[in-house]
Amino acid sequence: MSAELLKTPLHDLHLELGAKMVEFAGYSMPVNYPTGILAEHRHCRDFAALFDVSHMGQLQLRGDDAARALETLVPMDVIDLAVGKQRYAFFTNASGGLLDDLMMTRRSDHLFLIVNAACKAADIRHLMTHIGHRCTIVPLPDRALFALQGPQAVTALSRLNADVAGLTFMTGGDFHLDGAECFVTRSGYTGEDGFEISVPAEHAVSLAHALLRQPEVKPAGLGARDTLRLEAGLCLYGHDINETTTPVEAGLTWAIQKVRRPGGARAGGYPGAAAIERQLATGPTIKRVGLTGLERIPVREGAQIYDGHNRKLGHVTSGTLGPTVFEPVAMAYLAANHAISHHEVYAEVRGKRLPMRVAAMPFTPHRYHR
Repeated sequence: MSAELLKTPLHDLHLELGAKMVEFAGYSMPVNYPTGILAEHRHCRDFAALFDVSHMGQLQLRGDDAARALETLVPMDVIDLAVGKQRYAFFTNASGGLLDDLMMTRRSDHLFLIVNAACKAADIRHLMTHIGHRCTIVPLPDRALFALQGPQAVTALSRLNADVAGLTFMTGGDFHLDGAECFVTRSGYTGEDGFEISVPAEHAVSLAHALLRQPEVKPAGLGARDTLRLEAGLCLYGHDINETTTPVEAGLTWAIQKVRRPGGARAGGYPGAAAIERQLATGPTIKRVGLTGLERIPVREGAQIYDGHNRKLGHVTSGTLGPTVFEPVAMAYLAANHAISHHEVYAEVRGKRLPMRVAAMPFTPHRYHR
């Protein structure tokens, strides 16, 4: 392992637990533990899994103008977000492409943002450059972040503080957990019920041990996190979305509230608004779709997609053998006229054309606690 890699506060614990460590976004991160990705994936679907996501960027936007300022960079309704409520958001560029996706939560005196690890330095520069004069941007490198995910996550976490059970999906609050003051949201990246827990770094190891002592909880790494989010139909930045894909092409227009759309009280006013509004009106030429394989061979990122007449239609952005659905699943961008449910297409894998079918996402139902 390269000495230059950054380490999360749980690095030594991962090694004690026998994790296989890999480089991810400049960090040494666990890809899986000795039981393997498949077992970790299934444990999350059936019980509860603990993920270390401390490599993600955590930051606060402070000041009376913070919400109005952030609305100049995202096509979301930030101003009307109530205290304790969380919302999915994304930064856009001048052509309507996606610079990053993020989670934002309104707290009593600031906005709390969680951004992707590989983008956090660029995101902080983006915020400083464009709205640093309107609000105070406070990175939080001294905090760790855990994701406790699965149908029994609430049972396990409630033993540390029974009040967490009162949270519903996409809400958050301050909770005392194992001697640490934590900010907890009922959210995650697996399609399951669960929580994300922001904890001071000095309390991270103790809290991780307290969670892993719960009989429902086992550790899980980046490998299971990826297969879980893919089955849940959730985008991975840098793969399924990037600076060249728009939210309309990516099927993320559900995240743009009515007030920010054409005809809304605060329409536009963010980078790339004209391009995005044009696509909202006319439809995109390409679309992100789900694909299921008709043969039990996984189709990975980068595979080219063709029709039955050898015409190239698009490419796969994520793919795996779905451990829950027991079939190959993938996300791809296809020409819009072929992005039709049940439409049959062909993925090229090692020179062979494999039949796949356009399918609705998520591949496995979401089980959020609303």
